[in-house]
Amino acid sequence: MKSLWLDTAPVISTDPFDPGESFDTVVVGAGLTGLTTAALLARSGQRVAVLEARTVGAVSTGNTTAKVSLLQGTQLSSITSHHNADIARQYVEANHQGKSWLLRFCDENGIGYEIRDAYTYATTEQGLKSLRKEHEAARAAGLDVEFTTDTELPFETTGALRLRDQAQIHPLALLGGLAQDFRAHGGSLVEGVRVTGARHQDGSGIKVLTNHGEVSARHLVLATGTPILDRGGYFAVLKPQRSYAVALPVTGTVPQGMYLSVDSPTRSLRTAESNGISYLLAGGNGHTVGRKKHTQELVDDLVGWTVENFAVGSAASYAWSAQDYSPAGSLPYVGQLPLMGTNIYAATGYNKWGMTNAVAASLALSAEILGGENPWARELYKPRVAPLDAASTLRDNAEVGLEMLTGWTAGLVNSTDTAPPEGQGTVSREHGKPVGTCTVAGTTSRVSAVCPHLKGILNWNDAEQSWDCPLHGSRFTATGTLLEGPAVKDLDPA
Repeated sequence: MKSLWLDTAPVISTDPFDPGESFDTVVVGAGLTGLTTAALLARSGQRVAVLEARTVGAVSTGNTTAKVSLLQGTQLSSITSHHNADIARQYVEANHQGKSWLLRFCDENGIGYEIRDAYTYATTEQGLKSLRKEHEAARAAGLDVEFTTDTELPFETTGALRLRDQAQIHPLALLGGLAQDFRAHGGSLVEGVRVTGARHQDGSGIKVLTNHGEVSARHLVLATGTPILDRGGYFAVLKPQRSYAVALPVTGTVPQGMYLSVDSPTRSLRTAESNGISYLLAGGNGHTVGRKKHTQELVDDLVGWTVENFAVGSAASYAWSAQDYSPAGSLPYVGQLPLMGTNIYAATGYNKWGMTNAVAASLALSAEILGGENPWARELYKPRVAPLDAASTLRDNAEVGLEMLTGWTAGLVNSTDTAPPEGQGTVSREHGKPVGTCTVAGTTSRVSAVCPHLKGILNWNDAEQSWDCPLHGSRFTATGTLLEGPAVKDLDPA
């Protein structure tokens, strides 16, 4: 599965890795958070390196729907219920600053985007109640949202919220511009180098360990989705979510606004143009990573819904999925990692709204590192645990514990000599150890089915032909190479 964005990405120049080098700041991860933070620091005169384990934008940013919007489903009513209206206002201000910076950067660097109205819509009476609650929270937070029954959708709705003049972009074009700006200010952008550890040296320096050697830095920023090297327990207060997207060629009139449903299953819509072809992008069918069998059925369902309702071709030109992290308290976690000493920072928990939150987090992190201050960041990102947060965390970790117990005690079959069918994988027990066997492109592979993060038992993802951990969302290729998540090493051979 490859996204429209990754398939049509511009060429992004990178730099060689020099073990033993010293930097003011090392940023881990070359997505939107990593490259924006790095560019801001490099502009200030810092010597900065970005270390990316795969390629620029390979994970969340390259697989987003790339809506730059302050209308974010039911996010504000969720924040208000967990915290209060003042915190929701701070969140709106942070996202407004993120949106403004992003679009200004696009204007200054000739990166195209389209202005669109954003809609959150309902198709049921229960969904309408959620809309009313979100409308009230948005107005209290200072967001000029209007309620309407007028949409471009070809099916009946019970109502919608509209926020005018939002935007949609090509996220890899944005990353290409950020990478160019970063390198023009002396930054070093390295692909194919995985950070595996970090330790404080004498004084305030940090030794950054990678699979290709060590470098030193005064500051370390983990812009990796869920933080690797996590001693603050972020993996325990984040729920890893996988959702899907398809792009189908347009054959007639389709909605031009950006749409998101509040009812389940979630449905997201936007348009895109690429190489002279107009596409309608549909997203949704999300689930917790590693806890859904036969994920290909979710992709097929999304294609079927889009074909049934809109003037598009009968088959998807692109199909892909993205991983996002839902925070227990509905707010991103941004700042120094607890229990890791000083000068190690992370940003995570954007809850599927990374286009604006990533830039807001970057503005906050760069200001903190450089000794500046954002009033909204100080209030929004300070540590807090509300009663609902604690309840949510307990519930989510009970589910994780059940998945762990089920994975190890389930009646796994003994290994057989029969290879799984093409595109499928199974977990069996050999000499008491779980082993994953799969067949991809005619080749059968065998790996340990135990996640190296916290020893969860992996499940096979047939849509993406990967091994996924149902505990905290680490993912691996069919042959065991790490793709994403809190793990920092590949699977052991079987």
